[in-house]
This record gives sequence, C-alpha cells and structure tokens, in this order.
Amino acid sequence: MKNKFYQYIQNLQDQIVAGLEAVEGKAKFREDIWERPEGGGGRTRVIENGDVIEKGGVNISAVHGKLPEAMQKMFNVGEADFFACGLSLVIHPKNPMVPTVHANWRYFEMYDTSTALSTGSQKVINSWFGGGQDLTPYYLFDEDAIHFHQTCKTACDKHNVDFYPKYKKQCDEYFWNAHRNEARGIGGLFFDYCKPTDIMSMEDWFNFVTEVGNSFLEAYVPIVEKRKNLPYNEENRTWQEIRRGRYVEFNLVHDKGTLFGLKTNGRIESILMSLPPHVQWVYDHHPEKGSEEEKLITSLSNPTNWIEL
Repeated sequence: MKNKFYQYIQNLQDQIVAGLEAVEGKAKFREDIWERPEGGGGRTRVIENGDVIEKGGVNISAVHGKLPEAMQKMFNVGEADFFACGLSLVIHPKNPMVPTVHANWRYFEMYDTSTALSTGSQKVINSWFGGGQDLTPYYLFDEDAIHFHQTCKTACDKHNVDFYPKYKKQCDEYFWNAHRNEARGIGGLFFDYCKPTDIMSMEDWFNFVTEVGNSFLEAYVPIVEKRKNLPYNEENRTWQEIRRGRYVEFNLVHDKGTLFGLKTNGRIESILMSLPPHVQWVYDHHPEKGSEEEKLITSLSNPTNWIEL
C-alpha cells in the first residue's frame, strides 16, 4: 500500500503543478529534492511572484525511521518504527478576490520494532489514511463556496453518502482558530485515522482518498479563472494581508501537520512554505459595518451548510 500510494502522489504532484501553471500563465514551479538524515526525503515544488500566484507550494515526501518520542506520546505508543508519505499544497493568490487553498493527502504506517526496518518485511502494527482540502477566501462569493463544496460532496458520494457531512463537519471543527473564535476559512473536507472497518478496507480507503485528490483541480481552478482578473485596490490588499495573519496563526498554533513535520525533523523550508509572503497584524482591527469584509467575518463565526444554498 505504501508503494502504491507514494506512486500516486508523485503522479498527482505532476498533474496539480501542470494545472496550476496553466492558470498562472507566467511563473513556473521550481523543484527542490531533499533528504532527511533519519530516513527518506521529498520533492518540493515552489512557485513565487507570479501574475496570479504570489506564493505556493506542492510538496511530496516519504519519510521513515524511529518514531520520535514526542510522536510516541501523541499516538500513545511505545518505541516504534514508522513510514509516512503524503502530498501537501498551499496556494496564496495575488488578487484578494481569489481564495487561498490548502490540501493534503497522506498515508502512515507503524511497525513492530523487533523487526528490522531495512529488511522490507517489517510487521505493520497500524496504518491509516488522512487528508482533505479546504478554502480560505478573503472576499466571500457564495457561488465559489458552493462550487468548492459541491465538488467535495460529489467525490465523497461516489464512496459513501455519509462521508461529505461527516468530513465537512470535521473540517469545520479542525480549521477553527479557537483563540479567535472563528474559522480559518469556509472549510471543505478533513479526515484522519481512516482505518479498516466492516465496510471499508484499506483498498477502499485508498480509492476514496485518491478520488478526493483527483477532484482538487476541478474544485479550485474554475474559481481562480473566474476571479483572477477582478479589479482590487490597496484597501483590499490590506484586508487580505490581515486575514493572512489569521492563517499564519492557525498553522503555527494549531496545525497537526506542522507539528508532525517539526517533531520528526522534517525539512523546515518545506514545512513553512505554507506561510504567505506578505502579512499584517493590525491591533484590534474590525471591518466596517455592512462591508464585504464584515460579511466574511460573519460567515466565519458560524460554519455554513453550502450545499443547502
């Protein structure tokens, strides 16, 4: 399974990079191959200073070795070997009318330490899939939110009609800036610890996760195409940078993926590529009453059922 999924994310990285370069038009992704001293490595692809994309990354990694003590505590296990691979992406657009997007699809295995990691025949004692995709707009266009969520629902419904409402709810709960009492964005899907059940084998989970991964470009690119040439002014950019500050706060305070990368001695440049290039923190900032900025804040304080709209 780990080889099968790693091959998938390598191909998916190529597909997503090609799709994003097509909508960008000017800038290209540059590739950076890196190795992790404890085992494994990754292929980082970053784009900067484009006409459409101000900064973005589409990264894959496959790392293995001894499970760090901090992660042992997180998973409530003793000493163990592990393997983890995944694709993680963040796109920060230049135009404030275009939303930031984040997505991640990953697979994890844990092994019995009594078997040698180097033999390739170690006993798997636990494994699971995780991932999702979510949208963070600066100006809220209801039709964009509906499109993104409908694409997520269509992917989920092919496997189980209960998945979309379940994983939409988990996304709303996960991407919640508790210290601000507001959502980071308008959500999407979030799932983790997807293990075999009476109705879902690991092969079934693989098919579901890859279905969601394959839906990403369909979910995001039409929104970018529709909004990338809309006019904006300096006030719109200031608002975008203030909201990006909230994005940074979530990633550095709450995000488990960031924590996992830091605790497993991941490559710091790849981990922090999710941070936008221009950000503001304005003291006690509040948008004007009745403004488009206030409309966004109101929506973020109470997650919306976009499919019903």
